[in-house]
Amino acid sequence: MDTTKPIISFKNVYKDYTLYKNDQERFRALFIKPRHAKINKALKGVSFDIYPGESLGIIGDNGAGKSTILKMITGVAHPSSGTVEVNGKVAALLELTAGFSSEMTGRENIYLKGYILGLRDAYIKTIEERIIDFAQLGDYIDQPVRTYSSGMKMRLGFAINVNIEPDILVVDEALSVGDASFKKKCKNKISEIIESGTTVLYVSHNKDSVQEICDRAIFLKKGELIFDGDVKEAFEKYQASKK
Repeated sequence: MDTTKPIISFKNVYKDYTLYKNDQERFRALFIKPRHAKINKALKGVSFDIYPGESLGIIGDNGAGKSTILKMITGVAHPSSGTVEVNGKVAALLELTAGFSSEMTGRENIYLKGYILGLRDAYIKTIEERIIDFAQLGDYIDQPVRTYSSGMKMRLGFAINVNIEPDILVVDEALSVGDASFKKKCKNKISEIIESGTTVLYVSHNKDSVQEICDRAIFLKKGELIFDGDVKEAFEKYQASKK
């Protein structure tokens, strides 16, 4: 991969969400443009580049725009204006069970999730047993996912995402998967992926963990990028903004 070109690039990105009072109003808006709709400006002209191998911390209060940025990187959301470019395979440790079919078995869902991520049969086959071994679901791997507990579904989702050899890893600190031993296993796997040179985006409010993982941070406030640079300085500006 060319390390001189950004693997992720945001150029003057704006994102507006229309807020509706209820489902009826949302449905009506499909046919008639609402006259007095309330607009939430989630991002306001955000620009930054991330290069291959960088570890970027994203900090800011709720409503700062962190989730919107992650949704754009994973392809779930698109800008109202501006451009977003992502050049690589993305593994997102966010909504781990998204895309699962409850009637299909865990093994079948490995392939389904792989197709959603744009992977081919031959490649999925090479990582199938690695995923199954990591998830530790035993015989349940060949049972319908509807028989799984929420924790089992999350373990399978996590196992798939960390074993696809991503170019970009998106991690939300709030992620909680399984018991203490499995959480430790997950943390070790994330560390292993980071050490391999994978580009990492890490969302957290914990200064120590961001400093441990990231070599750079961006601070967002109410949809605007306030600071982009040294992790320690980013947190200093974040704390100062609360006074």
